[in-house]
This record gives sequence, C-alpha cells and structure tokens, in this order.
Amino acid sequence: MSSDALTPATRLRGLRPDWLSDPKVWRTEILGGLVVALALIPEAISFSIIAGVDPAVGLFASFTMAVVISIVGGRRAMISAATGAVALVIAPLNREYGLGYLTAAVILAGIIQVALGALGVAKLMRFVPRSVMVGFVNALAILIFMAQVPEMHDVPWAVYPLIIGGLALMVFFPRVTNVIPAPLVSIVILTVITVAAGIAVPTVGDKGALPSSLPVPGLPDVPFTMDTLTTIAPYAFAMALVGLMESLMTAKLVDDITDTHSSKTRESVGQGIANIVTGFFGGMGGCAMIGQTMINVKVSGARTRVSTFLAGVFLMVLCIVFGPVVSDIPMAALVAVMVMVAFATFDWHSLAPKTLQRMPAGEIGVMAITVIVVVATHNLAIGVIVGSVAAMVIFAKRVAHLANVTAVTDPDGTTVVYSVTGELFFASSNDLVGQFDYSGDPGRVVIDLSAAHIWDASSVAALDAIETKYAQRGTTVEITGLNDPSADLHGKLTGELTGH
Repeated sequence: MSSDALTPATRLRGLRPDWLSDPKVWRTEILGGLVVALALIPEAISFSIIAGVDPAVGLFASFTMAVVISIVGGRRAMISAATGAVALVIAPLNREYGLGYLTAAVILAGIIQVALGALGVAKLMRFVPRSVMVGFVNALAILIFMAQVPEMHDVPWAVYPLIIGGLALMVFFPRVTNVIPAPLVSIVILTVITVAAGIAVPTVGDKGALPSSLPVPGLPDVPFTMDTLTTIAPYAFAMALVGLMESLMTAKLVDDITDTHSSKTRESVGQGIANIVTGFFGGMGGCAMIGQTMINVKVSGARTRVSTFLAGVFLMVLCIVFGPVVSDIPMAALVAVMVMVAFATFDWHSLAPKTLQRMPAGEIGVMAITVIVVVATHNLAIGVIVGSVAAMVIFAKRVAHLANVTAVTDPDGTTVVYSVTGELFFASSNDLVGQFDYSGDPGRVVIDLSAAHIWDASSVAALDAIETKYAQRGTTVEITGLNDPSADLHGKLTGELTGH
C-alpha cells in the first residue's frame, strides 16, 4: 500500500509509541504508579513534619511535582515529589517567616533551576566519577533503610511479624506471577490481615490527616518587596542546587538501570517548572525521589511517563476519595517495601572481595568518603560534592607524578637538553622548577616539551621561573617542541604572570 493510500487513522497509529497499544505495558505502568502513590503518602507526611508545615502541604507538593515532571521532565519513569533534602533546606525559613515565604522560596528556586538548566549546568554531571556514583547509590540504600528504623522502634510486637511477612511476600510472590507488583500485593494482604483481625499497629493515618480537596492555585502571601527577595534568595538558591543535584544523580542512576539515555538539560528545566507550579499551588517543593523511583523502575518495572503521571493522580485520589481506607494501611507494610528497595538499591558487587582486591585504593577511598559524608549529613548533594572533590584531588596527585625530566649533555659540553614528558598543570608544574641544575649547566639549555602538554597558567609561570633562574646566571634557554595548544597558551601568558 502506498503512503498516499494510508488513512489518517493508520498514519496516526504509526506515529504512536508502541506502549500505547500494549496492554502489558499499561498494566505495569498503572500498577507501578499505584504502588508509588501508596509509598508517597507516609513519606510526604513525614517530610511535611520536618519542614514544619501541615501534611497537606507535602502531599500537594508530591501531587503537583509528579504530574508536572511527567510532562516536562527529561527522564521517563522517574518520580519527583516532596523530599527530605528540600524539607531540611527550607524548614528554617518556614519556622522564622511562615508558609508564605516558604512557597515564595519554592517559586524562586524553580526559576533558578530553569536558569541553571538553560545555562547547561547538567553538563557538570560528566565530572562525577563512577566511584562517587557507586558511593551515592550505597549511601542512598543505607539512608532508605535508616529511615525505616524509627518505624521499627518502640512499636507493638505484631509489627515485626508483619514486616517479615511483607518481605517474604515480595521475595516469593514474583515466582508465582509478575502480573501484579509484589509490593502492591504485600500492602493489600497486610492491610486486610490487620483490619480483619483488629491488630493494633501504627497506620498511615497516625502520620497525619489526609487532605479532603484538591489544591487551589494562588500567589504567596508575602509582601512583594526587595526585603522579601533578599530573605528568601539564600534558601531558594540552596534548594535549587540540592534539588538539581539529587534529580540529576537519580536520572543518571535510572539511565544505567534501564540502559537508556535521558536529557539532563530538559530534566533540569523540568524540575524548575515543576517547583514553580508547586509553589503557586501552595506546596513545599521537591525533587527526584530515589526510593520511590527505585520502586517504580526496579521493583515494578515501569519505563514510561505514564507511571509518573499516575503516581501523582493516584496520590490525590487515594487521599481525597479513599482517605479512610488508606489511613488503615499498616506502616509495617510500607516499611517492608522500603527495606526491600534499600536491599535492591545497594550495589553489593562493589563490596565483593574480588572487586575490592582489583579496585585501586583511591577509588575505594572515594567511594567510602561519599558514603560516610552522605550518611553523616543525610544530604546526598553534599556527599556527591565532597566525593567528587576527593576524586579530583586523588587524580591530580596521581597525574602530578607523571611529569618527568631527563637531561642529556651534548658531547662538546656546550648544550644540555632537558626532555620533559607528561601533563603540566598546577600539581605537576610545582615540582618542575627544582629539577634543573642551574649552577652546573653550560651556557645553553634546551627544554624539549614535545612529549608534554601545558594545561594552565601555573605551568607557564614555572617555565618563566626556570628561564629567569638561568638568565640570572647568564645561561640562554630555548623552549622547543610545544604542540599548538601549548604554544598558544604559552605565547599568551609568558612574561605576563609576574609584576616584576
């Protein structure tokens, strides 16, 4: 059949993604979104408590973040909602100035994220080493588990068999069928058991009241003055950076799990748009949620934007329509889900004896530093920054030793040729000056850089210092073998780096 003979309906079907006509994918996405929505409720309420706001504020934020990011985000199937990292950043602002200033800061943080995304901040992700990424993932798994510990402390004895039962269901149920996500089955069965048997255990309802209506958009209740801007700006900037860091790291993790690529620039801008919308709807803002994303991607097997969108929709439906039923879900069921997520998230291969034996000590150190800092600060962004800086320092120290100098004197004794090999930058060039025999060399010195590369002004300054020391003794210095980039940098800076 020719293309001209195709009907509009046939053409439309050809343009649709495959998942639109695949019932299995739809089932996976819908059930994945439902499981995530159930897991979001207690977390959003807990983060609201951290931020010092009403539980509805966190739930509204999770709803608007998930729905908006499903449309404008760059990483499919990733879940964004109210998070603990953002709650910690904005909690002091809310305590001192109130909810109006908090929502204004969320909007400003969104604007900053859009600007940073447009400026290409996402490209900085290429400088995050693999050892930091592994440390990030392992620290995340530890934090997810640690967040469940309070739910297992000072509780009725019945909580423990419920958690064990929930874990057993999630381990063995997939061997029977994968049609329904095991976490959803676990939540439903444990809820039915506790309600039918009248078992008194902590429930979702004990975390706080669920909202009974949808959020209404509006402007923040703050004076629109320069004083307000200067008050909220530091908090907004911190929130923007923390949110982007966690979101981009999560997107990279999902890329690796799904073997697909995502637009980090679009994700950065999308996070900003989602926070702007969330602020206007009175939410506390947020970013990517790694635990819930792992539930969606790794446990439920979701891969499209549908699951993200439905997670937000189901969240509000569950709160508004099925609030009394959701309130009866035992926290033990959700704790079991998150413990399973923590176990599945941890990179156990990174701790295998064979891996540790083959891994360079510096790589292991960077991974350990990242884990320790994240667990100590409960801030993934700080851990990633510290880990990346540590990796750069170790790399610079390693590369610094690769710059070598060898000297060969001509048979007539009038010229000595110094051959420099390696990468010349601030770490390696600092030792360069001390590798020449200024007093013992003859009247002509040749510095051969054909096997070296000049990377920065420190290296040019070191070469200038070498020439100056020889000139003070009446020795002529000739620098040869510069490649084009090195020659350009040397030509621009030589003689210009000292004031005397």
